Amino acid sequence: MQAAYEVHHQALLKKRDLILSALRLDRGQPNERVPEEDQGTVAHEEFVSMRLNRLDYAQLRMIDEALGRLESGDYGICLLCEEEIPGKRLAALPWAKYCVDCQEQMTMAPVVEERPFKLAS
Repeated sequence: MQAAYEVHHQALLKKRDLILSALRLDRGQPNERVPEEDQGTVAHEEFVSMRLNRLDYAQLRMIDEALGRLESGDYGICLLCEEEIPGKRLAALPWAKYCVDCQEQMTMAPVVEERPFKLAS
């Protein structure tokens, strides 16, 4: 158990460091005057960069939550059904909060709610 803890702990820390270094690299770009014909391209690149940063921050939050679960002893337990999350899933997504079945249910829930089933009268 301790070996698995250490493997997941190191994987989470490594991914966290990669995200943080990518976010640091994205920051220090100086504001320089952009020719009018390039402004659309620059605006699009900034939009894409902000979107990627938002995704990075979301993943960083999930990693920090997983590190907290490791420390508290709740790591590897599905937050919905409280069953053990399979090792293969944790190897692929060390920040996983849910087992595959519960994750699928959560992913499908908005689709089901948007299109409610109507009974024929």
